[in-house]
Amino acid sequence: MSRTARSRARLRLGLAATALLTAAALVPAPAHAEDVTDYTITVDPDARGAAIDDTMYGVFFEDINRAADGGLYAELVQNRSFEYSTADNGSYTPLTSWTVTGTAEVVDDSGRLNERNRNYLSLGAGSSVTNAGYNTGVRVEEGKRYDFSVWARAASGTTLTVGLKDAAGQLATARRVAVEGGWAKYDATFTASRTSNRGRLTVASSGAAALDMVSLFPRDTYKNQPGGLRKDLAEKIAALKPGFVRFPGGCLVNTGSMEDYSEASGWQRKRSYQWKDTVGPVEERATNANFWGYNQSYGLGYYEYFRFAEDIGAMPLPVVPALVTGCGQNRATDDEALLKRHVQDTLDLIEFANGPATSTWGRVRAEMGHPKPFGLTHIGVGNEENLPREFFARFQRFRAAVEAKYPDITVISNSGPDDSGTTFETAWQLNREGRVDMVDEHYYNSPQWFLQNNDRYDTYDRQGPEVFLGEYASQGNAWKNGLAEAAFMTGLERNADIVKLASYAPLLADEDHVQWSPDMIWFNNHASWGSANYEVQKLFMNNVGDRVVPSESTTTPDVSGPITGAVGLSTWATSAAYDDVRVTAADGTTLLSDDFSGDASRWTHSGGGSWSVQDGRYVQTDEAAENTLVTAGDPAWRDYDLHVRATKKSGKEGFLVAFGVKDTGNHYWWNLGGWNNTLSAVERAVDGGKSTLVSRAGSIETGRAYDIDIKVRGRQVTLYLDGQEWGSFTDDKPAEPFRQVVTEDARTGELIVKVVNAQPAEARTAIDLGGAKVGSRARVTTLAADADAVNTETDTPVTPVTSTLRGVADEFTYTFPANSVTFLRIGQR
Repeated sequence: MSRTARSRARLRLGLAATALLTAAALVPAPAHAEDVTDYTITVDPDARGAAIDDTMYGVFFEDINRAADGGLYAELVQNRSFEYSTADNGSYTPLTSWTVTGTAEVVDDSGRLNERNRNYLSLGAGSSVTNAGYNTGVRVEEGKRYDFSVWARAASGTTLTVGLKDAAGQLATARRVAVEGGWAKYDATFTASRTSNRGRLTVASSGAAALDMVSLFPRDTYKNQPGGLRKDLAEKIAALKPGFVRFPGGCLVNTGSMEDYSEASGWQRKRSYQWKDTVGPVEERATNANFWGYNQSYGLGYYEYFRFAEDIGAMPLPVVPALVTGCGQNRATDDEALLKRHVQDTLDLIEFANGPATSTWGRVRAEMGHPKPFGLTHIGVGNEENLPREFFARFQRFRAAVEAKYPDITVISNSGPDDSGTTFETAWQLNREGRVDMVDEHYYNSPQWFLQNNDRYDTYDRQGPEVFLGEYASQGNAWKNGLAEAAFMTGLERNADIVKLASYAPLLADEDHVQWSPDMIWFNNHASWGSANYEVQKLFMNNVGDRVVPSESTTTPDVSGPITGAVGLSTWATSAAYDDVRVTAADGTTLLSDDFSGDASRWTHSGGGSWSVQDGRYVQTDEAAENTLVTAGDPAWRDYDLHVRATKKSGKEGFLVAFGVKDTGNHYWWNLGGWNNTLSAVERAVDGGKSTLVSRAGSIETGRAYDIDIKVRGRQVTLYLDGQEWGSFTDDKPAEPFRQVVTEDARTGELIVKVVNAQPAEARTAIDLGGAKVGSRARVTTLAADADAVNTETDTPVTPVTSTLRGVADEFTYTFPANSVTFLRIGQR
């Protein structure tokens, strides 16, 4: 009898030694037969799997959700340099976050602090200004020290009085600063007398004064660096033990003007993130509008990114603009002089990171406090460009210049913003033909997609470019999202020979300023907490191993049936009219026929927008509304043909025609003229998270009527536009909930058995270690919770539990809890 057969027999007969946990809370409660599924895992310790690099997993920092100012950058004063502008946000003024008592105005004239710091505050005699900080206010803790600084100019004899208060009174003893003459920097230190989340910083002046760079930092920053990083956030990132830090974006890199911040360019305020704007003394750094709708001070700049990566033992991985915008802008800059300047800036960046302190840019680094080079090895060019040919032409210019001067630097290309489709395929073809070293892939999909695509990289060409999975997430912060991502990560590790780097995104989110969700770490002005996704990333990053040990497992019985569901109509930032809706069963029976000659009583409005019957058509008139879904029919419908006649009246996009509708969060829809009317795709929504099944470039014309037909047979769907077949797909890939991978830790000699059970049933598993000589105990780390559990500031249901497993042998059984991720570290003898 084979080893596997013996294991199965033992499992069936219940003869395997019981594995005992020292932590009684982890012993699974007795389950009914229907709540347990049986599996086997078979390991081949003599086979050689892929080597796993130390840099396999990392983090991606982008200043989104106020991740920098008010977040990782520990500055407590908001709008410290009075540079806020309507260019950043339509609601901003130069005095946003400030209140004035007396007289004060923000001035932009030749009396400024320096050319790049354009604005300053002119404060009248006997007047004061008060800053509200971030979130609910300036956060201070009793007994902690806070360092105040300001650049000021005033006539001799002027005194600034600086205070910290909240509504209940004083938070620290006020400080007085004597100002004399021209611009100079003045400092003071506070010790908080009590804790408050609602502090206000006030600066009052006895005489007329000019102020700039009004600043307050906690003394207790990460590694106690002055003007440094917020300690709790930096420590949570460091606890991941990331192998790399990708920065600064993201859409910050490839959006806006590619010009510099200078008089020649008109001091442009909506620019791409350019590294030279962000180094040198903070008071001389440029300011910029952030793509995500606020201001970025660049107090957290390239030097700080490099230093943080070094502090946490991670490889720095900067990304520079390629002069092709993305993130909905989609423009290629045709300016040879500007392109040459950006190419040279990239070479200068490498010198800033790696050059000797005697070089031009190495000297800048040294003067900032770091004579030793940072050891840059990788650099990304561009981010999610939707114009792959225009991007690649420019990418080649950057790569050629870098390779000529710095041949040891890996230059990373990308494949656009999606996991598939025309842009993705074109970009990959260009990258393969151009013999690119590494390609950055990004995708945000449903948990279902991640469960279905564990094998995504199994068939990637090992002779082609390596993969950097620079951004991914499963569209939610619930435990079910973490489970799906964990299942997918077992596939990343199994393919570590082709997937060399991977980072979840985004990293940080201020709970009061969210532009993108989900996010790994959440915070406010006084607390931070890791999401369920964070716990998954931390578990994997802290238990990577050095090589994959080949293994196989049985799968869950396939329970998928045909596509079933009602039909629906929707729009997205568009007004459209629908008519002549017909649903016909495969045998010709009419299931629904509505020409809207009467009312719309057959339709249920479950989304936004404004629907009404007008002139025999069903019309959605609100151009601003997103997802205006109306539905009709029976959720049990299967094997049918759907016909719709649709006309775009106005707006940004086209039509959304839904089928297989279970409810508002579970359906398919054909998105015609989506993504600002540039792309059409079929998307599948599962529990609100969407993934793309098939896509093609194309747009929808205003005022033209389109005939839309969708044929559903089993799990096969064929789509027709104006009588011509547009595309088809078969959605029959199983969303396998039971995934595993085994790695070996060369330092400890342990086998690390990593198992994801993303289902509500326990997984009773016979584990065969293939003759490996192992100890009788294993260290166990388990993440388990209800599928919908979400970590918050006050409640963290997804938290690792550690224990010791006894009774481990060459062959043993273990029951993995429902909805769990479990790592077994097994010592070898």
